[in-house]
Amino acid sequence: MRTVISTAFVSLDGVVEAPGGEPGYRNSGWTFKDVEFLPEAFEIKGREQQEAAAMMMGRVSYEAFSPVWPAMEDFADYKVMPKYVVSTTLAESDLVSNWGETTILRTLDDVAALKETDGGPIIIHGSATLNRSLSDAGLIDRYHLLVFPLLLGAGKRLFSDTDKDTQKLKLIEHEAYANGLQKNVFDVVR
Repeated sequence: MRTVISTAFVSLDGVVEAPGGEPGYRNSGWTFKDVEFLPEAFEIKGREQQEAAAMMMGRVSYEAFSPVWPAMEDFADYKVMPKYVVSTTLAESDLVSNWGETTILRTLDDVAALKETDGGPIIIHGSATLNRSLSDAGLIDRYHLLVFPLLLGAGKRLFSDTDKDTQKLKLIEHEAYANGLQKNVFDVVR
């Protein structure tokens, strides 16, 4: 069984929308505009590339990342690993040709079936809607969260507001940095 890891930049009030400057959000670019950059706070991002065996994302994140990430040296390790896009609307003809093997999954059942296969961890980048759906379905095993000392108010949230039973998490790694960022790594308790 494979481990599904959600990795996110998240504000203290739970917003994950447009951390890198994606257009259309009032506070777009909040990760680099409002908090001093400290390289040590982002160590986990390089580690994720080394430890992941595949990457998963929703359609919106795929459409944002696929034109840019294949050419970026910072994301070179992701170029060669298999990618899975969870989408009911993306067509095979919409996939870029320079980013390695990419498979479209149409349902959460497809994600559950993928989890049952052999292989290493699958990392989820961006993909707020996908994260909420996978979390609600019990398909996420671990969270890698870089929590920014910001309150952004409105915006896409990492977690849904679905009325559901309590889900316990176990803190397995954490660190606070001089710029106020906090790294929190949680395993989902089953």
